[in-house]
Amino acid sequence: MVRIRMQRFGRHRSPFYRISAIDARTRRDGRVIEQLGWYNPSESDATKQIELNGERVKYWLSVGAQPSETVRDFFAKHNLIDKASWEAEHKAKVERVLAARAAKPAEPEKKKK
Repeated sequence: MVRIRMQRFGRHRSPFYRISAIDARTRRDGRVIEQLGWYNPSESDATKQIELNGERVKYWLSVGAQPSETVRDFFAKHNLIDKASWEAEHKAKVERVLAARAAKPAEPEKKKK
């Protein structure tokens, strides 16, 4: 299976990510099938923060590539996937997390001596 995920590049405390199509069995910075774009979180201008090759992203999604959660968020924000289904799944995920937190009993605080 092919995954679309980010590879970390850049110096210490200065991250830069390439968005790539990679075989799911390879490590994070392993062999790339195709580079699809990049993401620079330290860029102050939001329009210059991310660049995606939309045609190739749509191709990989059409042949069954699965994006990671973070990459899927990027795709939804750039209208490369169905935004309504993404919002519904995102909302359901948030509700599951909140329900799990509510079901977990609160741990009593330990006194410091």
